[in-house]
Amino acid sequence: MNNSTDPPAKKQDTNPPPAPVHLSWRTWLAVLIAMIIVNVLFYSGALGGTRKPVPQATLSYSTFIHQVQAGHIKNATVTGTSVTGAFSQPYHLKGVTYRRFQTTVAAPVTDRATAVMQAHHVNVTFVDQTTPFWEDLLGLLFSSLPFIFLIAVFAFAARQAQRQTQGIFRTGRSSAKVYTEERPKTTFADVAGVDNAKSELQEIVHFLKDPSSYQRLGAHIPKGVLLVGPPGTGKTLLARAVAGEAQVAFLSISATEFIEMFVGVGASRVRDLFDQAKKIAPSIIFVDEIDAIGGSRGGPQGFGNDERDQTLNQLLVSMDGFEPNEAVVVLAATNRPDILDPALLRPGRFDRQVQVDPPDRQGREAILKVHTRDIPLDSSVDLGEIARATPGMSGADLANLANEAALVAARNNESAVTAADFSQALDRITLGLEGSPLMSAEERRTVAYHEAGHALVAYSLPGMDAVSRITITPRGRSLGVTQLLPMDDRRNYRREYLINRMATGLGGRAAEETVLDDISSGAENDLQFVTNIGRMMVTQLGMAEDLGPTYFGGQQDRGLGGRPYQAYEAKQYSEATGQRIDDAVASIIAEAHERAISILSARRADLERVAQALMKDESLDREQFVALLKQPGSQLAEPAQ
Repeated sequence: MNNSTDPPAKKQDTNPPPAPVHLSWRTWLAVLIAMIIVNVLFYSGALGGTRKPVPQATLSYSTFIHQVQAGHIKNATVTGTSVTGAFSQPYHLKGVTYRRFQTTVAAPVTDRATAVMQAHHVNVTFVDQTTPFWEDLLGLLFSSLPFIFLIAVFAFAARQAQRQTQGIFRTGRSSAKVYTEERPKTTFADVAGVDNAKSELQEIVHFLKDPSSYQRLGAHIPKGVLLVGPPGTGKTLLARAVAGEAQVAFLSISATEFIEMFVGVGASRVRDLFDQAKKIAPSIIFVDEIDAIGGSRGGPQGFGNDERDQTLNQLLVSMDGFEPNEAVVVLAATNRPDILDPALLRPGRFDRQVQVDPPDRQGREAILKVHTRDIPLDSSVDLGEIARATPGMSGADLANLANEAALVAARNNESAVTAADFSQALDRITLGLEGSPLMSAEERRTVAYHEAGHALVAYSLPGMDAVSRITITPRGRSLGVTQLLPMDDRRNYRREYLINRMATGLGGRAAEETVLDDISSGAENDLQFVTNIGRMMVTQLGMAEDLGPTYFGGQQDRGLGGRPYQAYEAKQYSEATGQRIDDAVASIIAEAHERAISILSARRADLERVAQALMKDESLDREQFVALLKQPGSQLAEPAQ
């Protein structure tokens, strides 16, 4: 239950305004062409599809009066001083026959001409010369359309240029998302599995809630707290929980948002970010993935990058520039603390480093309880058992597991999530999607002996993880899987356990060598895993007898214990020592291989029994596997575990 006392969130508008429509330049060009065509057609009289004009005879005034008096004019239309009309019979002029005429009558004699036409029975029509207002307005509009369009284009271009200019001047502004009234509602109750980290951050919360209790004793809170841990362990969630618990303003930004192509922009954004935080203090600044700008200067991460170096310098100055009693705390998160600049980690800047490790068994159970609050669980679900089956998983992994289980239940149209749904979701996450069964008899036989070899070696060696399930149904990229379930989380590894783990990994190849006439490519991942363990034992753990307790560096392996990622360390030893390292790795692998061969050779009948059962049933759980080994005549009546 969330005990947060956050003020109610503001009601959001469910009907946001429609997004503005942006027309392309092609659309504007088409509109301009259409306007020009309409304008031309309107003034040329082509609108409406007029017929070809009839030829008219142009008469002088005296000729026109003569034709009227001769009775050759049928009708006439008087428009001001212009007279047009039709002949009562064809009129021949210079070899051309006309049926219509036009002439111009001077204003003083218009009435006289009209009287003559009426006297000779000509049908006279008078037309008002003035045009309606709407026609004048429409004509003016059409004639002005091209100019209006050009003005609009220029105005649009000027507005865009102004926006770009404003964008240039706003480039140095911070893009951090600021939470003030609507602060994060996440609290420490929503974060599980990282109790040590929460206890360290609780002091930050107390300071932000009541700074005076510290200030009266001359104490001041650390200016910066660095959250360090592998991805998915909850660093960002912890930062939000601190903001939710302290009920203060929260400014969140990713370190990558400081970096721009132009030198100095990142530094300007850092200054603006800290200015914002000071104005709304007490506040929390959270910078995610700070290694993007905090890499060691002068090293490979920052070589020749002036913008990144200036941004880092400004960050150092801004953190050092805080007043001692100023209630602003900087939280930052990274999963690569080894590459950060030493000046960033010194006291007075990031005073504290809070390690956020993957949760242990109890922590995983607590995390599962948090992520299944809103999920109806069946009575068959045991979160403690699920936590036991998920060693090394982070909080994000467990959240994904709970969600996948709910999706499985929804697909099966169930009313609650069952233990089988969690098992299917875990298999999909760790092993991959189940594929089609193997159809080739030879391939089924090879995979069956391979997986049986893994299981039998693991069951025979003392201290090894328990065999949970064996299957020859393809999962993901594997043709078969032998799943081991650890009894508890391991944080310290003995040499004997590592050798036995390598022997288990080589059990599949050893089974092929013991039973089959040839070896297959199915051991590729096993060989890679075994070689990595062997090299780690020699170069990092000092477990090679010939080389002694010496550390030679190298790439940290995350397959054992979930160690945080560390950058690869360049070798600092001679070629002769490198050869000795290679020989020591080969010797350890040979020792593990010999151990697997010895076990399978001595228990050949058990190997055959398990392989035959796999070829028949395709999958064996732990109870079925143990029952096979406890049958009469078995060479392994009692397990070594």
